[in-house]
Amino acid sequence: MAFDSIYKIAGSAMNAQTVRLNTVASNLANTDSAAGSAKDVYQARKPVFAAMYENNQLTRGAGMGGAHVQVMDVVVSGREAKKRYEPDHPLADRTGSVFYPDINEIEEMTDMMSATRSFETGVEVLNRIKSMQQGLLKLGEA
Repeated sequence: MAFDSIYKIAGSAMNAQTVRLNTVASNLANTDSAAGSAKDVYQARKPVFAAMYENNQLTRGAGMGGAHVQVMDVVVSGREAKKRYEPDHPLADRTGSVFYPDINEIEEMTDMMSATRSFETGVEVLNRIKSMQQGLLKLGEA
């Protein structure tokens, strides 16, 4: 596998984790976003990743070639809104109910830590490849 393929793979992994971190940040930022109805409530987002093999097929076990990560979509969770009785809230409906997104902060924080570690791993791969290339250049100096 050529160095440029490794750069492409590590870069795609870092890009995918950046998308993942963006969705986590959006979800955490909107945890307490109120809505006047269940249909208007913020829905948590989750990215969908797929392995794209060098032959551009979504198949498993594709030979010696590498596979980069493709962000296929960002989907909404589809969880039901949490209904709270808050009659003094400006967005309360006729019954005094306000709706909030069903976002699990612990899940989101765990997802954030995992995405951060995966991103750091991609950086480490790039640093190792850079070091290997520098070593190859030093061989020519001797």
